[in-house]
Amino acid sequence: MAKKRPQTKAKRPQIADGEVPVVGAREPCPCGSGRRYKACHGRAAAHAVTELVQRPFEGLPGEGDWVALRELVPAATVELTLKGGLPEGVPSVSLATVLPMAWPALRREDGSVLLGLQNDTASGDISRDLADTLQRALTADPGTPVQGRRAPADGPRLQDLLDPEGTFEPVVHTGFEFWVPDAENSTPEVAASLERANAAAIPTAKLQGVDAAYWCETPDKNHLRWVMPYPEEQLLDALARLHAAGRAGLGEGTRLVGSFRAHGLTVPVWDLPSGVTAEDVEKPAAEFAERLTGALASDTPLTADERRARGGLTNRQVTLS
Repeated sequence: MAKKRPQTKAKRPQIADGEVPVVGAREPCPCGSGRRYKACHGRAAAHAVTELVQRPFEGLPGEGDWVALRELVPAATVELTLKGGLPEGVPSVSLATVLPMAWPALRREDGSVLLGLQNDTASGDISRDLADTLQRALTADPGTPVQGRRAPADGPRLQDLLDPEGTFEPVVHTGFEFWVPDAENSTPEVAASLERANAAAIPTAKLQGVDAAYWCETPDKNHLRWVMPYPEEQLLDALARLHAAGRAGLGEGTRLVGSFRAHGLTVPVWDLPSGVTAEDVEKPAAEFAERLTGALASDTPLTADERRARGGLTNRQVTLS
């Protein structure tokens, strides 16, 4: 029997961490370790891409409005201000709640950009995914949509691209006609998507006297949903104090019914009688904001009634994201 020849492994050249290129997850890692990329240098990149960022819009102007437009508002647009100004050939960049056919972004024929907010994202950081889509939209051919993809783990976030001193002033629309400059002459696909979206849109209005509060109309009753920037535990204590004192309402027939959790912020929700409009609730909301400020400043232990009120509010929380 022939002897087996001893097998020797050639020493692979070692690559510095900063020089390791990205390859397929199941391919050998280029660093020469002999392991697959996903189990070696790809592990940190994969973790960075999938790790959930609890407050993806933190640090952006209008964080509460970002959350509302992502989760609560059907049709709205906001003009965005980029750091360093707009690139040549891009007259404007706007955020939109939804785009036709759920496109992540659209470069219009005139070069302007619409960035869609209510889309599924591939990673755990919505801000990074949106920033990647925005960057690609800025250089896309005019008249073309931009498809989604997994953003690079080391790519920029919205906080890196948007001017922190810029304003964030949502414009709420009754429908989605803002999708196309000339809706009557749009393609059949876009026209059908526009019709479906308009039929599903709930009438919504933004309150002007307080931040990130949105009135909406439903068949049985109306609602006010108010995205608040305070720490959740502190806010729940304050709401419980007001609720126990009978001061948590927004006028006759209104009721604080619970709250949402969305992107790291808490969104108290009030039921309103069907006849109460957004304009009707402006003054009561401003007065409630003053009461809430006082309740937030209190650090005394909750009373038994306040603890019961807090338990009821906690049991009626719904997590949206």
